[in-house]
Amino acid sequence: MDLPDVHLLSSGTALPGAPISNVELAERFGGDTLFAEWADTFVGTRNRHFSVDLATAEVRFRLADLGRIAAEKALEGAGLAASDVDVIVMGTSSPDQLMPATVNVIADQLGINDVPTYQLQSGCTGAVQALDVAQQALQTGRHRTALVIGGDTCTKHLDLDLDPSKLSPSELVPGLMFGDGAGAAVLSTTPTDGSAVLRKVLVRLTGLGRKPGHVVEWYGPADLADPPPSVGEDYKAIEESVPTMAVEILEEMLDDLDWKDVDYLLPPQLSGKMTDLIVKRLALPDAQEVSVVAETANTGNALPFFQLERLLPRLTDQDRAVAIAVESSKWIKGGLALEKVS
Repeated sequence: MDLPDVHLLSSGTALPGAPISNVELAERFGGDTLFAEWADTFVGTRNRHFSVDLATAEVRFRLADLGRIAAEKALEGAGLAASDVDVIVMGTSSPDQLMPATVNVIADQLGINDVPTYQLQSGCTGAVQALDVAQQALQTGRHRTALVIGGDTCTKHLDLDLDPSKLSPSELVPGLMFGDGAGAAVLSTTPTDGSAVLRKVLVRLTGLGRKPGHVVEWYGPADLADPPPSVGEDYKAIEESVPTMAVEILEEMLDDLDWKDVDYLLPPQLSGKMTDLIVKRLALPDAQEVSVVAETANTGNALPFFQLERLLPRLTDQDRAVAIAVESSKWIKGGLALEKVS
């Protein structure tokens, strides 16, 4: 049986507050200009947006707030209302609460009810996983319009009493890489003038027997006597593994699609420096790169939507695009391929 094409109609995004530069971050945590220059040179991420006010520690945005804003933008871009949505899927590694699920809080804020909702707990491939679930839901014929949301608020793990002078470079890098944000996309079996066909979605766990590269803990009252660090990261393992995995993802997708080349490349968005290295390894000199991480920082499951938001208006007839994502906590390969058709 031939499955119907699923079309990506639009993408919308949301960032909390004004950008925070490396200079501003250094000033807040007692660093100097050399710290900011080091961040610019060796991390390559110039700005990030935080949902927490660094001066007062006030939480100004929750993930549900950002997700609702991004979803409203995506729906407006698709020319649809919230009432047109008949299935919602969300990917995040940092929900506001364990329960209720953040996806359901967002649905409530949008005024959506009586539809299936799904929340996937995952790192940087969570957005791709959510798109995969939504595509399959649409291809069954049970649904016509899917709202897909991805986002993270990483600053809930930020130590506002951090002293950068006491940390090694490997410990500093993760603190500079991450920011907060949310994104959303609308998928449908009915195309529009600005839509692109979702040709392939790849999701594969490849972490059998491998140590996690990233760990995020959560605590209950019984854990608080001696809690472990809330976040742990093996940055060296990530630095070594992600570029290789990105190449493997690209090769597999192009081979499965029988595509010899692509017009646009949406590479993994770890940091500005790491993304530059990965793009060189991917070796697609004729493809236009769509990257945002230097300006937004690593916003986790929001990042692919920032890339898609920039990509969609640029696509012309027969253009092809490939996006790649890698989840380093337990090593998941993720990717998607889009084609613009008239």
